[in-house]
Amino acid sequence: MKAVDGVDFTLGRGETLGIVGESGCGKSTLAKMLCNLEKPTAGSIRFKGEDITRLSGKALKAVRRNIQMVFQDPYTSLNPRMTVGDIIGEPYEIHPEAAPKGDRRRRVQELLDVVGLNPEYVNRYPHQFSGGQRQRIGIARGLALRPEVIVADEPVSALDVSVQAQVINLLDRLQAEFELSYLVIAHDLSIVRHISDRVGVMYLGRIVEIGRDAEIYDHPTHPYTQALLSAVPVPDPDAREHRERIILTGDVPSPTNIPSGCRFRTRCWKAQERCAREVPALAVPSRFRSTAGPAAHDSACHFAEEKQVVPAEEHGNGPG
Repeated sequence: MKAVDGVDFTLGRGETLGIVGESGCGKSTLAKMLCNLEKPTAGSIRFKGEDITRLSGKALKAVRRNIQMVFQDPYTSLNPRMTVGDIIGEPYEIHPEAAPKGDRRRRVQELLDVVGLNPEYVNRYPHQFSGGQRQRIGIARGLALRPEVIVADEPVSALDVSVQAQVINLLDRLQAEFELSYLVIAHDLSIVRHISDRVGVMYLGRIVEIGRDAEIYDHPTHPYTQALLSAVPVPDPDAREHRERIILTGDVPSPTNIPSGCRFRTRCWKAQERCAREVPALAVPSRFRSTAGPAAHDSACHFAEEKQVVPAEEHGNGPG
């Protein structure tokens, strides 16, 4: 069984790449591998040209300092027996060179202030905070070592809708302030669009389409992406009435019994014999290669075609 298979992408400095897909498609496994919390069985993960899957000891420790993770559930990712000061300062125990011992409390208080919490909260415990505040504490912990990359696995899915926008806006501000690169794992398409420069769509362990956010949302070419976008809620009743809703048939195949050829073919309305024989490459479809338009982005489909499924008036929507 391969939870993630043949995934290939780059992440630039100061860039945000959003990864979307249904539950169980391999998003969280991908996030853990990027942080070296899980080892891939093949392939490489390169940070500044160095394959981190081959590192160990001090070399791996140095890379981990530069790649930090913000976890999905702020209620389980913080140790209830530790104070906020100890939680945020814990990375300094693992990487003592990052901050002199006598200066750590001050740095922790600075981090609390940076994420919008009172610096005097250092002696409080997680149970004394709301979900949104706990996630801010998790973000502060991720920033403690001044990393270059933050991997955020569903950073707002466990929070109330009223709080989600606050955390997303905080991530936006911190990225500009600290020149961070983000890999954001999420299933909420509106949140991913709001925060991402590029978007990758995963299905059954593979990326099936990837491009700039406007290319994916306004000019999707893969049938699975089109189906996902057609399910995005539209508040305008007129726009909702005139857009096509794509209903997929069947269930997602088991990772232990993956279909031959294209993994999506068992649910795809375009599937033909070729789809069962050949695995489609993640590349610019041949019909778009001679153009410089927004449809000329990577899509793993033998019969890719451009299709707008999100109404124009909804393009700018996202957290406020």
